[in-house]
Amino acid sequence: MLKGLLKVVALAVVGLALSGCHTWRKMTHTCTADTDGYLQAASTPPLRVPLGIDPPDTKSSLQIPALNEPPLPPRGPRDPCLDEPPKFTEPKGPRPAPAV
Repeated sequence: MLKGLLKVVALAVVGLALSGCHTWRKMTHTCTADTDGYLQAASTPPLRVPLGIDPPDTKSSLQIPALNEPPLPPRGPRDPCLDEPPKFTEPKGPRPAPAV
């Protein structure tokens, strides 16, 4: 009987420890720590084609326009990270009539 109770207690402790990882990460994780590497990223030099090989045709390549938009407002410490999907909630109010 004591061995069975010990196994149940051990399983409960392990289950609580594993389920707490998500909660602990939510409390300690901030998005600002994740963006440090992105902010320090640099562009790579263009592709160099070895001698004797024809370079690719880049006349019709995609041109990336310059970004001329105002900066986003600063994110608060409780705001979710940008790579997390937003929480989905249905809008409150009357539902539209079903199509016939």
